[in-house]
Amino acid sequence: MTQRLNYAQHSPEFFKRLSDLSMGLKDSVIEQQIRDLVNIRASQINGCAFCLDMHVKEAKIHGESELRLYHVAIWRESNLFIPRERAALAWTEAVTNLPEGGIPDELYERVRGQLSEKEVSDLTFSIMVINAWNRASIAFKAVPGSADKAYGLDRAGLN
Repeated sequence: MTQRLNYAQHSPEFFKRLSDLSMGLKDSVIEQQIRDLVNIRASQINGCAFCLDMHVKEAKIHGESELRLYHVAIWRESNLFIPRERAALAWTEAVTNLPEGGIPDELYERVRGQLSEKEVSDLTFSIMVINAWNRASIAFKAVPGSADKAYGLDRAGLN
């Protein structure tokens, strides 16, 4: 696969703003482990090879187990995720797919049973950001692994 264009180079001001928002999410009340799961699941749903590759490697660097990484796609059937993580993954799927008629109240209430209002808000911003990155990476055919050295992802040992 050949990248269509380098959107960071052609629109550096917008790339920087989205990057700043992404970096700001590190100060979120949502823990890194859940942010990693969210990034992986949204990237799976969207079919974003670049982002999925990147976020699996990041999660591995952050200490996530390989088995849990394999189970993200089947989280509903897996017993490896706690209720808080399940709520975040369900919310990720709903916000990423935006069902016709909106997100059901029942799902929102289930998520609120595990996360505070601030956490749901921060989580939603995390989901919005990964979806933005997914769309840019898919549109311009970002090549998986092409930024590993720049982002220190070669430390994951998954090359």
